[in-house]
Amino acid sequence: MLNFWQTNDKVKQIMLDEKIGKMAATLAEWSGTRIWHDQALIKRSWANPTSWHLDTPFWSFSDRRALSILVALDDATYENGCLYFIPGTFRNTTFENPGIGKNMDAIFDFYSQFKQLKSVAVPVKADSCSFHNGLTIHGAGANMTNGFRRAMTCAYMPDGATFNGIKNILSNEQVAKLAIGDLLNDESQNPLIYSV
Repeated sequence: MLNFWQTNDKVKQIMLDEKIGKMAATLAEWSGTRIWHDQALIKRSWANPTSWHLDTPFWSFSDRRALSILVALDDATYENGCLYFIPGTFRNTTFENPGIGKNMDAIFDFYSQFKQLKSVAVPVKADSCSFHNGLTIHGAGANMTNGFRRAMTCAYMPDGATFNGIKNILSNEQVAKLAIGDLLNDESQNPLIYSV
């Protein structure tokens, strides 16, 4: 479920918060922050792990600085499927990505140099968040509990990002109006929430 900020006033208030835009700009070292999307992530009870993957290669722009914020709505624990990261991988990954599928380690067919690195589990308390670069290899554990593990992700991109030809969350109508290299600066889809 994507882009609650377009239909829910409370989510919109959070996603458009200039303070979050400034945090993203400071961490990613860019001068302006635009929304890419928000997404609800609900890991059901007894759910399988989420395979290792990258975020940015799915998106309609290619920028090494793009980032996601995971907002925990429930405690994300070892038992219910918290995120795992392979630290530092964003420095050397590219936009090649096998996607998210049944093969947990397919990402290492593209990035074999990281196969032996140690992953780091990141439990997060409800109402807390973690930031990660969209080119960091990450996944999530299985939910081995009888409850949900609910979270939101908030994805942000730098002002000046351009269309790379991937549709992702864009509508057919939006894609029809874009050529590769066009700025993604539609204020109704990708509003600028912070600028230096």
